[in-house]
Amino acid sequence: MEGKIIGPGPYRATKLWNETIRLFRGGMPSRRHWLHFRSYDNSFTGSEAIDWLHELLRRNHNFGPEVTRHQTLQLLRKFLKNHVIEDVKGRFGKEDFEDNGHLYRFPPESPLKPLPQRPREMSSVALPRLPQWDDYEEVSAQGTVPLRPLVLNSETWNKRHSIAIGEVHECKLIRRKEITAKHLDQVWRAMTLAELQRVLGLQSLDGVLDSKDINPKHIIHNVYCVNKQGIVVLKNKADDLPYWVLSAMKCLANWPNGSDGRQPMYPGFERDVFRTVAEHFQRLKEPLLTFQLYEVFVNILGLLQKQQVAAEALQVCCVLLPPANRRKLQLLLRLMSRVCHNPTLPPLNDAIATRTLMAQTFSRCILSSADEVDLDELLATKLVTFMMDHQEVALQVPAGLQKSVEEHISQLRRVQIKYAGADTDTSVMSPREPPTFCRQISREEFEEQRVLASRSAMVELLEGIVQDGNMSTKDKRKKMKQFQRSYPEIYARRFPTAESEAAVLPEKSARLKPQLMLRTLKKPFQPFQRSWSFRA
Repeated sequence: MEGKIIGPGPYRATKLWNETIRLFRGGMPSRRHWLHFRSYDNSFTGSEAIDWLHELLRRNHNFGPEVTRHQTLQLLRKFLKNHVIEDVKGRFGKEDFEDNGHLYRFPPESPLKPLPQRPREMSSVALPRLPQWDDYEEVSAQGTVPLRPLVLNSETWNKRHSIAIGEVHECKLIRRKEITAKHLDQVWRAMTLAELQRVLGLQSLDGVLDSKDINPKHIIHNVYCVNKQGIVVLKNKADDLPYWVLSAMKCLANWPNGSDGRQPMYPGFERDVFRTVAEHFQRLKEPLLTFQLYEVFVNILGLLQKQQVAAEALQVCCVLLPPANRRKLQLLLRLMSRVCHNPTLPPLNDAIATRTLMAQTFSRCILSSADEVDLDELLATKLVTFMMDHQEVALQVPAGLQKSVEEHISQLRRVQIKYAGADTDTSVMSPREPPTFCRQISREEFEEQRVLASRSAMVELLEGIVQDGNMSTKDKRKKMKQFQRSYPEIYARRFPTAESEAAVLPEKSARLKPQLMLRTLKKPFQPFQRSWSFRA
């Protein structure tokens, strides 16, 4: 019985608890057992319960093959404490379940945990509104842009005779006040929560995350204040790990070249170093993923079958962490990954493999709930194992989120041109508003619209030539003839007859030919004759 997959959603840990109880009660074999010369029907031993439940959890997609026998024993102890099972004498309430032949049975009804019921008015929590360009107070306009009159002379006609020239409406430049740090915080908070809701595949973050717990300054710091390796750089060094912890982690991560020469090298030295690091993290008052984000990271467990989606969700979730917790998490996961892949490092435990030891040692200091959750250890182990294997990708800065926020902020800062009777900006919508799309038209419709638009523009152009009183009659006649050659159909519709054309063009005045005045020659033309010259 592998059961159903509990996907992301509110109260996922509680749903997993109830699903595990249902599978355990429905599939655990029970039979007659003898104890102290007495028979007990419908019972099972502690060892039989551990064997069967361990195999069930390993096959279940909600938990996976990383579940150990010791974790199964811890879960059965919690079953006994919560009266999911009882011993054959009806006793329960103590975590004294052991891996032996002691007999147990199911009570008539195993208590399932009810899902918390939120008040009706709080049942749907909307995302914070994303600030838009029109939200900011308008600075006084610097004046309108004057409309430049169009002069159609011979030069502009030759350049633009085939372009539709329409009247430009009155417009003005709209500027906004400078965006403040508060506005930036609102943008980062709203867009990060919207992205988180998208990657988790949820219609609402109700029951998963309270937006009031999100500090946008943490997000901005985690995105921009990083070194070349992608690790967060802290402004206050006092928030960082102690020097001796950092030194021990460096020694273990770079084994055998991590020692600075001053530390003693003796058999078992690496185990002492590991114990030093483990004790420091296990003494933390709050897990590295914080109590507030517990439900968010538990929901990511439902996405682990899609590794790329799960890694993307981890990127968004981890930028919500305080910078000091995020830095510690990055350093710890890098250490765990390097230790697991270092063949020169001696075994850190004689009975447990290094990979399993890493997950079991640091799981509860990375993920745990403020309240007692019975599946904490199983859920934390599965998530930590995934993060350890994909720490290079899972802890990167979410580039898609960063790009979207920067583009939105850039648009908020730009100057816009506002036309009379038009909205200021409709290009950016709130994440809650449904997107609108253009309707695709056929090629025939496109050609028809193109012809109609061009024809109307040409009609306006021809009418502009006719009505232009500043143009000489000669230029007007010349342009009309040129228009007639280029667009004969449009010209024929405007001037169907010669009379209609003559009505807009004055008739040519009759040109008087100058009279030829010839003088009547009294004598016939005689050829030139050379005469004598008389010189003094």
